[in-house]
Amino acid sequence: MELNIKNITNLGELKQSGYKTKSIKDELRDNLIARIKLGETTFTGVWGYDNSVIPELERAILSRHNINLLGLRGQAKTRLARLMVHLLDEYIPVVEGSEVNDDPFNPISRYAQDLIKEKGDETPVTWLHRSDRFYEKLATPDVTVADLIGDVDPIKAANLRLSYADDRVIHFGMIPRANRCIFVINELPDLQARIQVSLFNILQEGDIQIRGFKLRLPLDLQFVFTANPEDYTNRGSIVTPLKDRIGSQILTHYPEDIETARKITEQESKLDDRQTNKVYVPDLAKDLLEQISREARKSEYVDAKSGISARMSITSFENLMSTAERRVLKNGQESTMVRLSDFMGVIPSIIGKIELVYEGEQEGAGSVAEILIEDAVKSLFSNYFPKIDKLERKDAEGPYDELVSWFFDGEGFDLLDEASDFEYKKKLDSIIPLQQLVLKYQPEYEKEDSYFLKELLLWGLVAHKKLSKQRYTIGYQIKDVYGSFIRGL
Repeated sequence: MELNIKNITNLGELKQSGYKTKSIKDELRDNLIARIKLGETTFTGVWGYDNSVIPELERAILSRHNINLLGLRGQAKTRLARLMVHLLDEYIPVVEGSEVNDDPFNPISRYAQDLIKEKGDETPVTWLHRSDRFYEKLATPDVTVADLIGDVDPIKAANLRLSYADDRVIHFGMIPRANRCIFVINELPDLQARIQVSLFNILQEGDIQIRGFKLRLPLDLQFVFTANPEDYTNRGSIVTPLKDRIGSQILTHYPEDIETARKITEQESKLDDRQTNKVYVPDLAKDLLEQISREARKSEYVDAKSGISARMSITSFENLMSTAERRVLKNGQESTMVRLSDFMGVIPSIIGKIELVYEGEQEGAGSVAEILIEDAVKSLFSNYFPKIDKLERKDAEGPYDELVSWFFDGEGFDLLDEASDFEYKKKLDSIIPLQQLVLKYQPEYEKEDSYFLKELLLWGLVAHKKLSKQRYTIGYQIKDVYGSFIRGL
């Protein structure tokens, strides 16, 4: 029913309008049903969950369940909770001045009940927009029962000259104030066990207990909890009776393919228009960026239980663009394209996002980041060029022999980080066998993107120990593995 809410200002007018009250769980359920029937996307901007998380979340909403989203860092748990706001009605009526968003038809606070008893149909009504119906609390060890549920307010008692036995001296916490709203508690296991216990009654009976008051507030809430499996062992756990009262536990996950990961990174990256206009990014560079995160999730140097957040790819992409942009500004050029050597600029984004195991600590965060980049190059290499086996016959001919010989006979290949695009392309074009390999195995590859592909080929041969790479402060040099040693002799 469409209501002109601007014309409804009191309880009498609300009754005449025919408005019917719903619980928040019914509200979410009804609006979700309407969206599904119309074939509309329920959770926009969330990628890779269409056949896993989102159907389970929709089933939980249809079942009117409180929900626990369980997953590692950067798996869009909080985003999913925030998007549930769009399944609420646009406006709901509230008794004006109520601290707990009292429904005019079913007031639960003493304030609203007294006001309706006094004014009847003249009780003033305001309208609460769905954007104001989302409450979020990060669970930290210092959170108290008073913060969440409430406590006696001695200042209120003094000002109103009331006895502490009067329930009007109660100061409500966040949860009662979130009545008829979505309430999210992030990182639930970090909440102390005794605080988790205080949530039992709210989830089961819908009421709260404050100090010694015989108080019953049948709160109407949609709870969404988020938790990280790592928390169960390292810091805390969800107490079993509380877990038992949560209707659905839904497991989130990282993107299952590079295509999905790229969509997330491109959507979430905060880029300046001047960057996107000046810097061209080959698709292969975007794939390589996402592959770094995939390598980190299975690396022996990185703590897999801690997880690799999608934020690593997002901040790495921003740093990659800035690395290329800085070169443009230094050279006074109008535009440039991302190079593989620019990936040295993403290392600060990687080392801040990974938790290292003992072996990783021994290597050092910077070295681990370089290893992850090399592993990513190695993984993508075989998608474009013939695979290099670990064990090969020494006398067997290979597709890369001519290119390796070029490095053996020459002085190597140097590329400065801030070389202009002209110098960069000229350097790569000077390696004739490199050009021939790209034309042979990737003949239809875009010419502009082929320079990044050439670098990938060189770095791939380095990763497979066919060539050697030396990193300098201002650039890098690629040489053959044994030639320089033999010439020295």
